[in-house]
Amino acid sequence: MTLDDLAATILARKGTDPDASWTAKLLAKGPAKCAEKFGEEAVETIIEAVRGDRAALTSEAADTLYHLLVMLTACDVPLSDVMDELARRQGTSGLAERAARQP
Repeated sequence: MTLDDLAATILARKGTDPDASWTAKLLAKGPAKCAEKFGEEAVETIIEAVRGDRAALTSEAADTLYHLLVMLTACDVPLSDVMDELARRQGTSGLAERAARQP
């Protein structure tokens, strides 16, 4: 499964019966709840990275990616927009890109 496949599955669940799908249940709670869940998963991923448990980190990273895509869907931001932004940044030094965003 690719991130595109997962994003498509999540989008297909938007607006469906929340009692039939965890994804639909999260999306029905709105962007703020989806963002909260993404934050929780991101913290769990960080904890596993610090602990050095590769299997747990892999699992938590998968959860984080899933919840990121749910949050993006809840906010009506397609994965393709994020990928386009990454493509736009490709070939630009991270330091230069960051400096360009500073006021």
